[in-house]
Amino acid sequence: MARGVHKAARLAYTGHMDDDSLSPREFALLAAAFEGGLVVLAVGLGWLSGQTPLETFHWSISDVGKAAVATVPPLGLLCLCMVCPLRPFRNLIHVVDELLVPMFKDLRLVELAVISVLAGLGEEMLFRGVIQQAIMDWIGTQLGMWIALVVTAVLFGLAHRITNTYAVLAGFIGFFLGWIWLASGNLLVPIIVHAAYDFLALVYLVKFRRQPLTTDN
Repeated sequence: MARGVHKAARLAYTGHMDDDSLSPREFALLAAAFEGGLVVLAVGLGWLSGQTPLETFHWSISDVGKAAVATVPPLGLLCLCMVCPLRPFRNLIHVVDELLVPMFKDLRLVELAVISVLAGLGEEMLFRGVIQQAIMDWIGTQLGMWIALVVTAVLFGLAHRITNTYAVLAGFIGFFLGWIWLASGNLLVPIIVHAAYDFLALVYLVKFRRQPLTTDN
């Protein structure tokens, strides 16, 4: 999910800890509104740049199956991050435990699902359907396709920069999402992969993963 959700949530949970702090339902609405707003942003930027964000979107049962398979590599990357002993990854998990888990832990599964679906739809419309497509059209060569893929992946990573490590990992995932869009020719595929990954990752992190014990000084 985009960095703006985490920034808004950080303000909601750490900047308003008095009686007027957001309830889980209010936070769910805030997160859903932000991700849904990316759909509006994608449409607006698409209009300005002459792009139709959902131009390559079409329903296909076979592509749904491809998306299900393509969800495995990002989930594998998540598993690798969870077990990797290197300091950057340990620091990233610490940030996840301190920031992301408290924000989402009280949300219901349906709320996590709605936020994830809106994130998949809005972010893929924006980054793949508008930005990557616009760069490809602007350069207009086979090399331009790869330049667009790399540039969009970098922008995707920067948009998710909670930590430097998270930005790099998000960049790799952005590259993967851009590649499967090009390979399939159907925006449905990265939308499903993005939404499914977000949902499964959130469910694991906030519902099933055993949180580390903390001690008071």
